[in-house]
Amino acid sequence: MVFISTANFFAQAFLLGGAVLALTGCQERPPVAAATPNGAQLGAQLYAAHCALCHGARLEGQPNWRERLSNGRMPAPPHDETGHTWHHPDAVLFGITKNGLLPPYAPPGYKSDMPAFASRLTDDEIRSVLAFIASHWTSRDVQAARAELASRTQP
Repeated sequence: MVFISTANFFAQAFLLGGAVLALTGCQERPPVAAATPNGAQLGAQLYAAHCALCHGARLEGQPNWRERLSNGRMPAPPHDETGHTWHHPDAVLFGITKNGLLPPYAPPGYKSDMPAFASRLTDDEIRSVLAFIASHWTSRDVQAARAELASRTQP
């Protein structure tokens, strides 16, 4: 029997989710690529209203975001370059934001404080939020990694 740590399983689930979306020809438009200057400004406003309480006004995440809380859940990670958000394909980020942290993005039964925004934000508003977040990923290393990731996950 092979045992996988929760962190490893979670990481593998994220990668599998991205692969599934890529292989199935996900029909969602890429959230970041659809950004316009007005969309990024709207994204900043929507982020402040819907995301900053947990993920931080400066995208810094919650303290000790890699350590489980007393309730067993993980704190909200940063969305700046110090976090792992930028490691995920656009379709995965869109799916998590729209539908919450559930399969295929997390193991079955995984408990998270990340809500689904499908009933609160339109698809274009979600794309605007993601464009705002991505506008903070400016280092050459992150840009290169994102370009490589996009080339591997495009249908």
